[in-house]
Amino acid sequence: MDKILPNIRESILKSGLKDGMTISFHHHLRNGDYVLNMVMREIAALKIKNLTIQASALFDCHYELIEHIKSGVVSHIETNYMSGRIASAISHGILKNPVIFRSHGGRPAAIKSGRVHIDVAFLAAPAADKMGNSNGSLGKSACGSLGYAIPDSECAEKVIIITNTLLPYPLFPASIKESNVDYVVKVDAIGNPEGIVSGTTRITRDPIALKIAEYAAKLIKYSGLLKNGFSFQTGAGGASLAVTRYLKPIMKELEVKGSFGLGGITKYLVDMLNEGYFEALQDVQCFDLQAVSSIRDNPKHIEISATEYSSPLSKSRATSSLDVVVLGATQIDTDFNVNVHTDSFGIITGGSGGHSDTAEDSKLSIIVAPLFRARLPLIVDKVQCISTLGAHIDALVTQRGIAINPKRQELYEILKDAALPVMPIEELKKITEKYTGIPDKISPIEKCVAEVESRHGKIIDCIFAVE
Repeated sequence: MDKILPNIRESILKSGLKDGMTISFHHHLRNGDYVLNMVMREIAALKIKNLTIQASALFDCHYELIEHIKSGVVSHIETNYMSGRIASAISHGILKNPVIFRSHGGRPAAIKSGRVHIDVAFLAAPAADKMGNSNGSLGKSACGSLGYAIPDSECAEKVIIITNTLLPYPLFPASIKESNVDYVVKVDAIGNPEGIVSGTTRITRDPIALKIAEYAAKLIKYSGLLKNGFSFQTGAGGASLAVTRYLKPIMKELEVKGSFGLGGITKYLVDMLNEGYFEALQDVQCFDLQAVSSIRDNPKHIEISATEYSSPLSKSRATSSLDVVVLGATQIDTDFNVNVHTDSFGIITGGSGGHSDTAEDSKLSIIVAPLFRARLPLIVDKVQCISTLGAHIDALVTQRGIAINPKRQELYEILKDAALPVMPIEELKKITEKYTGIPDKISPIEKCVAEVESRHGKIIDCIFAVE
């Protein structure tokens, strides 16, 4: 007995997919993914209509969804992140119904609670066996952790594994278990390795970003959290990664050994694990080749699901044990609300991912960003979209100074005596506007193209269409 089917079309037919159902995909193959497009072509050929796409993230490689929206194959999209041509088309109002944006913790919570019902999950797997045991650590398209796919595999009515590498039964370790899998399809390629993991995630060399990172590392040093058992997460952006460069010698100087690094893992956290700065890594997504190799070979590098990472419905989650998180922003307002969904013109360019989850749970959430980009200011009176509530942001670090959220008065008092340029966020805004002026306000079209949910299921903002 095995579960292997000859092709994707046969798996769709066997799944019983019908008009109006919900299908899901994960994003561990990122901008190298072939699977979503392959599945959608077959669904369109079968003339199935009015589907909801429930994807953990969508990238420019998924631009074919534009034609499926126009033809009526896709009527709803729910995701955590969106970029590229599909994001631009959504911003211009191509989809009749608003996209639902969730966080990386909000999505598994919605699935587990039943608010989101997945009829068929099409899950790309770099390696699988004939019964559906699957992982992302083996095979020619290895992407590392499959953390965002695990909730789908546990809750969908039908689960279809799509792989380009079949290995002998039983495959181990198994991120996705055979007990949750209905069918397995082998294809020639599930993605472009250059788009899956490039191995080029690097610390920035920009002197402004390096100054920001240095300030952020010193903020962590004086926060009182940098002690044995310290836990840490940083994003994959150049400035965020650079914080590790400045944090490592401080940890060495203070003889601090951290408990764990968390999140989307890069080579820089892998290096800190291997050099003894952390006891373990908890990994929901690998960002580069070194992280993929590490999660395959190092038992201290632990794969976790999106539920384990940050679901608010979990009895506990990794983010609830997180001391410090370093995050980015496209905009922040004087109430410390942060926008990572759109650019300054209101066009969708991303999404919360784990931004709002980690900001809410961590003891210290730090935004690192330059005061302006292309003469557009970071700090505004009101952000185009609230991705993360200001109540969950503790500090903003820029090249000209650090602003502490007034709700963290005790942190402000500590830093006042630490020879760091601490000032009110309003003062940083004034400094910025001397360079940029005050931009004209954007007047969006009165059509909501996307709704942003908090991790708890409450709508916190709406993104409007642009010209």
